[in-house]
Amino acid sequence: MTTATTHDGGTPARATHPVSGGPIVQLPTAFGEFVAQAWIDLATGAEHLAVSSPKAPRAGKAPLVRLHSECLTGDVFGSYRCDCGEQLAYALELIREEGGTLLYLRGQEGRGIGLANKIKAYALQEAGFDTVEANEQLGLPVDARCYKAAAQILAEMGLHEIRLLSNNPDKQNRLAAAGVKVVEMVPTEVPSREENLRYLQTKKDRMDHRLTLGDTEPAGTHAAGGTFDLEQD
Repeated sequence: MTTATTHDGGTPARATHPVSGGPIVQLPTAFGEFVAQAWIDLATGAEHLAVSSPKAPRAGKAPLVRLHSECLTGDVFGSYRCDCGEQLAYALELIREEGGTLLYLRGQEGRGIGLANKIKAYALQEAGFDTVEANEQLGLPVDARCYKAAAQILAEMGLHEIRLLSNNPDKQNRLAAAGVKVVEMVPTEVPSREENLRYLQTKKDRMDHRLTLGDTEPAGTHAAGGTFDLEQD
């Protein structure tokens, strides 16, 4: 059974989902100075990364936490089909200023269906299906992600009460079921684009995401074919 010393110097957390943490190292980035720690989900072999602000949260405030699902197309290539890269940047900036942690959850590409299946779902979206329908057409779950390892990592880091950076209430519910108390949901809505507006509307209407969907931002170069869908926050 895995245990780890908490960041606040408390008693080591008792693991309910087996994870193992590595050394904590400095991580200078374009968003400022952070510290990073790699974690391994011993049940699946998935490797995750905790990127934390060295700044303590303001007195009386719970730390900000972002559970960010891996998105190669958005995070690395800046795809306009999703808002993932922009949410990642926004979360890192806010965490740097206010204190907290971003958990970068690998193996969760396309809400857990994997990169190749996500591209297949994109093809179906271009044929007119929304993101929910595309997954269903492929015989795949709408959301296959699991947050048990994320909840255990947070517990072992001493983050038992958090302010969750997300528009997705399902994350709050799943963390609560795993023993992590979300004291506040902090929105991460970024300006929509022509290419992702349809999907954002689907997230709001069919997945209960807390989105306002204000004015769309001019997107510059648009892919042929109009609006596209994106991965779920």
